[in-house]
Order: sequence, then structure tokens, then C-alpha cells
Amino acid sequence: MTQVRKAIIPVAGFGTRLLPISKAIPKEMVPVVDRPLIQHVVEEALAAGINEIILVTRAGKSAIEDHFDAHFELEHSLASKGKSALLETLSAISPKKLKVTSVRQPNAKGLGHAIFCAAHLLDKDEPFAVILPDVLVKPQVGSTACDLGSMVERWVANDASQIMVEAVPREEVYRYGIVDCDEPAAGESATMRGVVEKPTPEEAPSRLSVIGRYVLPYRIMELLSDQPPGAGNEIQLTDAIDRLMQEGKTVQAFRMHGRTFDCGHIEGWLKANTTLAREAGYDI
Repeated sequence: MTQVRKAIIPVAGFGTRLLPISKAIPKEMVPVVDRPLIQHVVEEALAAGINEIILVTRAGKSAIEDHFDAHFELEHSLASKGKSALLETLSAISPKKLKVTSVRQPNAKGLGHAIFCAAHLLDKDEPFAVILPDVLVKPQVGSTACDLGSMVERWVANDASQIMVEAVPREEVYRYGIVDCDEPAAGESATMRGVVEKPTPEEAPSRLSVIGRYVLPYRIMELLSDQPPGAGNEIQLTDAIDRLMQEGKTVQAFRMHGRTFDCGHIEGWLKANTTLAREAGYDI
């Protein structure tokens, strides 16, 4: 199987759940402890062996691209003052192996449409990852395991698409996309039979919710090219994944071993800052 080298990160959303914080700055630039949210997810991709990032963006989001660009004046000023530690911090934002490309999503037509905007930046038959930046995925305390990296390994070993899931309380399944599969152990994968969007607790086929990490084949792009609008009159990635399964392709649910922090809303963002700051040794 072809190694996964590229990750598509959709960043064109308005971030309405983080208002008023996100009124004048992209939600992806909101800080989580000592770095913006987008840097956390790019570091996750690098840890998984993925070094090419494709940002699907829009007008008013240039701060995200600027964050990963060089800043000669600032670097020169720090160097002239002998502030080597800060220079190293800046260098770590965009290591030499990292390649960042951006493409515009002209109209908000759903996640599937956002992903398809990057189709021309993939080689024919090239697999890719999708990372939704609202959710941070962090290892358990004391672990350095990378769940996205494990998904990439399972893509190679199993010749199967991977969708990250985590168990949620039965009474909360109505908030998520819930996969239909035999429940795998943490760090393992199970073949999916389908996915149900926001079911009632009585209708839910499991408690395993999709949490915004995917490893997918290029075929998904071909399916998205003619995917009709679905829920919300938007082009849905889950609809294309469902068509992929109907073609007989194996799609597996990978049950994460780490922890998630939903930074797309205020409560989750505050929890991420509080928890991760304490773990980093900050006295708060």
C-alpha cells in the first residue's frame, strides 16, 4: 500500500461556537496553552509521519498560513539579541520537512466539498488523511503513542480505510455520527457495516462516535466529484464513505487509545487549556 504523506485540514469554517473569540481571528489560531490550535494538529500529523499539509481555507484566514511562514524581521531581531531559545521555538513551528499548501473553498458546501477542493493536489491513486482541527487528539498521560500514526499503519497493513472513533455515553449518541461495527479494543480496528448520523439512543448501532480523523483512498475524491447534496443540503464526506463501502471496499473503525478535547466550543476549549496546561507544569 502507498504510504500516507498528505493530510487535508479544512479551516474555512466561521467558528461560530467560539464567538466572540473567533470574530476577528480564525478559530484555528485560538491558543491552547502555548500555541494555536492549528499547530497542535499539524504536530499530530508530523508525529504520524505525514509531512505535507493541505489547508482548505477562505478569505480572512491568512493568519493560519502566516503562522507557518518565515518571519525574517522577527528572527533577525531575536538572533541579534541572543535569544536562541525563542529562535528554536520559532523553528519548531515549521520544521524543514514540513510542506504547507493552501487552497480556497469558494463556497461553504459541506465537509465533502471542502475535501474535494484539494483533489488536484493529490497524485492519482494517492491516499490521504483528513484532520478536523476542532478536536485535539492527545496521548494518555505518560504515553507518546500517536493514534493517527496507528491509523496510517493499519491502512498499510489491512488495505482498508480507517475512521477514528471513541465511545460516548449512550444518552449522548444523538450528537454524533455513530458507526455500526463490532466494538474493537482501544488501539484496534473493526470492519464497519455503516454509519448513522445523530441517531436516537434506541436506534444507535453502537456507542462509537466519529471524531474527525480519517485515512482514505483516492477513490473518495472520485466519488465526491459527483456526490449529490445530503444532510443539510451539503456534500457530506460520510455519504461518499458509504458509497465506498457499497462498492465492496473495506472501511474500518479505529478505536482511539488517547484522549480528545473538543475545542470547537467554549467549554471544550477551556477544558483543553486547563488540563494540558497543568500537565505541562503551569501553576493554574
